[in-house]
Amino acid sequence: MLHEQTPACGPARNALIAGADFVVWDGLVPANRHAGVFRIRMRHSLKRGHVIDGLADSVDILLRRGEEPLRTGSIDTVDRSSWFTIFLNSTATAVVACCGGRRPTTMKSADPPESSAQLPR
Repeated sequence: MLHEQTPACGPARNALIAGADFVVWDGLVPANRHAGVFRIRMRHSLKRGHVIDGLADSVDILLRRGEEPLRTGSIDTVDRSSWFTIFLNSTATAVVACCGGRRPTTMKSADPPESSAQLPR
């Protein structure tokens, strides 16, 4: 079902072939509501300098789908380094859009925390 709807579909498909975990939730949400939420996520991720593959394409697809009820799902790669969100039709028989990619990494300080030793009075 993951074809070339967005640039994230190929990597998501490869993750599933490699044994990634996935879930599809039961609830139905109108496509345009998803579009609004994910448009905000896109703005926030761009401000942080994090690119989510297929996100802009997914938002466009979801806007075109209007009030159509969709299911959502999630794919986590085996090593948890990447994630994907998938949008499926109401019967979960076709993927409408997909976005995701590598999880952002955080830099941890190599310096130990400052000591709380008391200074002489």
